[in-house]
Amino acid sequence: MSVAITNLQRTRRINRRLLMQIVNALLVELKVEKAEIGICLVEALEMTRLNETFLRHAGSTDVIAFDYRDQTAGADVRRLLNQTPALGRQNESPYVASGNGIHGEIFICLDEAVLQSRKFGTSWQSEVVRYIVHGSLHLLGFDDSSAVARRKMKREENRLLGGLCRRFTLAQLSRTARIFA
Repeated sequence: MSVAITNLQRTRRINRRLLMQIVNALLVELKVEKAEIGICLVEALEMTRLNETFLRHAGSTDVIAFDYRDQTAGADVRRLLNQTPALGRQNESPYVASGNGIHGEIFICLDEAVLQSRKFGTSWQSEVVRYIVHGSLHLLGFDDSSAVARRKMKREENRLLGGLCRRFTLAQLSRTARIFA
């Protein structure tokens, strides 16, 4: 499995080591056998640009997942951001060879996480983890375009988030990792 976390925002400090542990635990819980995922933390301005360009929706949003098994989507997103893939691989096929695998990138807006945490009385850290869960479920094929599908996805999202909250202290996402010699 390959997971890359890119922090392009300055809204909050992020403990990337802990976030990586959370993502890996999520993938194990989802029984994902093969994964190549880039998680990109961005500010509202960048998320607005992505949302308007690719989804044709006005303004920012909390999370956008791009399934790179479709070659075109990944190349278009990276071209817009003027960057190489978060996974650092430029010439590999974006298709998962076989089995239960996912390949994509999840963009998370920290500004939205802070706003939503105030609205729902949660922490911004739990919102960030919720967005990672939500994006991962999309990469696994979950859909939230209809009311029935949205309820099913939300139940699974809540179940997974609850398990991660019991296993990890999400408040520690706002602290930098300590290194002991």
